[in-house]
Amino acid sequence: MVGTTGIDDQKIIEIKEKAEEVKANVVMAPNYAIGAVMMMNFVKKAAPNFKDCEIIELHHDKKADAPSGTALATANLIKSIYKSRKRLKDGEKEKVEGARGCFASNIHIHSVRLPGLMAHQEVIFGTTGQTLTIRHDSISRESFLPGIFLAVRNVAKMPGFTYGIDKLLGF
Repeated sequence: MVGTTGIDDQKIIEIKEKAEEVKANVVMAPNYAIGAVMMMNFVKKAAPNFKDCEIIELHHDKKADAPSGTALATANLIKSIYKSRKRLKDGEKEKVEGARGCFASNIHIHSVRLPGLMAHQEVIFGTTGQTLTIRHDSISRESFLPGIFLAVRNVAKMPGFTYGIDKLLGF
């Protein structure tokens, strides 16, 4: 099982290839919190119904990477919905570079790092006359245990490389 944050796409490919080479069962997830996985799947359902969205992810001040793997995975899930977007809209100008956050998989992502936080993510959708916010909050590291236990109980039944616990939850 792999749950380390900040692993890039190339390293994920290497882990997958190695798992297949040695015929090992591997479960790797950007997030083991069941609520976070549910949030990501709700986001997939909401995205086609809104003109735009942005991700705000908030973590403790010791988190090594920004944006988080969960934010990048969420953006990647819905990138095709917003495929024609540019980093800045026509006529939009950043007074300070980076004020609009990073732009990954056609989605703006804003990262906050502060003491007192654990792991939080919200995806804010907007369309004519309305917004929708889908948010998940992990307030302690214990929030990851149910997803880890789920993966441990099922890894033997998941041949080869499995990315994400969403498959174990029926998504």
